Amino acid sequence: MRLTTKGRYAVTAMLDLALHGDEGPVSLADISRRQGISLSYLEQLFARLRREKLVISVRGPGGGYRLSRTNDQVFIADVVDAVNESLDTTRCNHKGDCQNGEMCLTHHLWSDLSEQIHQFLSRISLADLMNKREIQVVASRQDGKPGPENATDTINTERLENRAPA
Repeated sequence: MRLTTKGRYAVTAMLDLALHGDEGPVSLADISRRQGISLSYLEQLFARLRREKLVISVRGPGGGYRLSRTNDQVFIADVVDAVNESLDTTRCNHKGDCQNGEMCLTHHLWSDLSEQIHQFLSRISLADLMNKREIQVVASRQDGKPGPENATDTINTERLENRAPA
């Protein structure tokens, strides 16, 4: 499995948007500056995110983007899916033609792993990430502010408890 730059940048940009969204619409230029992602690439990503209704564009002076849902209702899998990023760990893209046109011995293992990764990312929201101390420290550094004092060190795993792989 390989999460490409497209998926990583989309998650990074959405997290930046969530972190700064309480200040009003966030411009792609500001996200570009803070995250070191090219503006033209962000425009492409946000066109997809807007199409999938994860963000809303605000026109005019002071315009930019804002989340279409609350931080705790946007999950990382939503973002990755919106930019058509594959989390497929099979060599055959789930087609089952991995070994000379036939299914390989471990096809179901890698297919199940892909599903577990997607389920895992479906349970982590932007709000969960925003509450991580490490993320707050980086965001404060990027904003030129002192680090947070009361941030937590872990992702909220409440939704993950008692969910053993099937």
